[in-house]
Amino acid sequence: MDSVAAWLTQHVAHGSRVAVGLSGGVDSVVLLDLLAQLAASHPIQLSAIHINHRISPHADAWAGACAQLCSERDIPLKIYTICLDGVAQLGLEAAARKARYAAFTQHDCDAIALAHHRDDQAETLLLQLLRGAGAKGLAAMPALRHPACGPVLLRPLLEHDRSAIEAWACARQLGWIEDESNADTHHARNFLRHAILPLLATRYPAWRTTLSRSAQNMAEAAELLDEMAATDATDAMLPRRLNCARLTELSPTRARNLLRYFLSRHGVPGASRERLAAMLTQLTAARNDAEILLEHAHWQLRRYRGWAYLVPTPTPIPAGLRWHWRDLAPLTLPELSGTLRLIERPGSGLAAAKLASADLHLRVRQGGETLRPNCQRPRRSLKNLLQESALPPWQRDRLPLLFCNDTLVWVPGIGIDCDWQAVADSPGLEPQWLPDNDA
Repeated sequence: MDSVAAWLTQHVAHGSRVAVGLSGGVDSVVLLDLLAQLAASHPIQLSAIHINHRISPHADAWAGACAQLCSERDIPLKIYTICLDGVAQLGLEAAARKARYAAFTQHDCDAIALAHHRDDQAETLLLQLLRGAGAKGLAAMPALRHPACGPVLLRPLLEHDRSAIEAWACARQLGWIEDESNADTHHARNFLRHAILPLLATRYPAWRTTLSRSAQNMAEAAELLDEMAATDATDAMLPRRLNCARLTELSPTRARNLLRYFLSRHGVPGASRERLAAMLTQLTAARNDAEILLEHAHWQLRRYRGWAYLVPTPTPIPAGLRWHWRDLAPLTLPELSGTLRLIERPGSGLAAAKLASADLHLRVRQGGETLRPNCQRPRRSLKNLLQESALPPWQRDRLPLLFCNDTLVWVPGIGIDCDWQAVADSPGLEPQWLPDNDA
C-alpha cells in the first residue's frame, strides 16, 4: 500500500483537513488505518464522517462501532443520520447515494477520502454500460474530483483490488463490520458481484484491470467532448442561457454534445440520448413564438427570443400572498427566490417623503394592474408593459410588485409610477430586486 501513501502525499497538502468516509466496512477501515499512518509523517488534520442511512436494523450498531474505532485511535468522528427522499423514483441505492453525497457537501473539511477500489470501479463501469450511459457515465469514478461546492473527493484506493485491501486488514488485525445487504442479489451491484463477475473471472482473470483501464479511456474521451463543447459554446453560452442558433449550426451529434455540456455545467443530472434529442428538436425546430417548456430533474428548459433558459422548477406561490414592508430594511422573499432593498439616491427612485407615511406591501400579478412609468405617456396596463419588455414570460408572474396604499408604484424592470418618482434634489430611494439566480 505504499503507492496509496505516495498518492495521498501528492494530492493532500500539509495541514489539510481530511475526513475519511467511514462506513465501518473493511474498505473504509483500511483507508482510515492508512491515513492515520500517513498523518504521522505528513501532517494532516484527520477526522472521519459516518453516514447512518437508517436502512438496516443494525445501522445504529454500525454507527456505534465506528465511534468506538475512532475513539480508540483518538480520531474525531461526525455522524450524520439522514432521511432518504425519492426512493420510489430513484431506487434505494441511488437515493442513498444522493443523500450521502449531499451530506458530504455540507461537511466542514478540505477533502473527503472515500474507499472505492478497483473492483468498485469495474462494477460501476458495467452498471453504467447496462444503463446505456455515454462517455461521461462510462468514465465511472474519478480518483480526484472537485465538486462545484463542498470538499474535494479523494479515492486513493482505486488502483487496488478488494483482495489486496482485505489482505492488508488481516495483516494489520483490523476489525470491521459486514453489511448483510451486500449479499442481497436483488441489488444490481450485488448481482454483478456475486453472479456475473466470478463467472467472468474464469475466462478473463484480469477483468478488474482491463475494465478500470476502459474507464480511464472513457474519462479521456469525456474530457475531449467537453473541450469540443466549450469551443462550440464560445459566445453562445451565458449563465443559464444557451443560444439556440448555435445548436442549429452544429451537426446533430455536436449539438447534443453542447446541450449535454450546458446542462452538466449547471449541475443538472444527465439526460438520456433520446431525451437530449427530443430537447434539441423542440429548442430548434418549433416555431419562434412557441412556448417551449421541457421538464428534467427538478429543472425547466425554456425558450425565449432565440435562447434556451435553464430555470429551477419553481414552487407554487400561495394565492393571495402578500409581504408587508414596514421598516424598509432589505426584505428577503423566499417564495420568489430573491431579496428587495432600497438604495438612497437623491433625485432618483421613489420619493422618500411619500413612502414615510404609506402602507407598503408587495404581491405578484393578479391581473388588471396599471402603471405610468413615463410621465410623458398615459397610464398603461402592466400586461402590455411586460409584453414589451425583454423579461421572459415565466418571470413576469413571479415579480414582486410594490404597492403604496393599494396603488402600484414600482415593478422591477419596468419602472416607478410617475406620481411616486423623486424629483430633482429631493430624497429618493431606488428599489432593487436581487434574484437568487439569474434565470
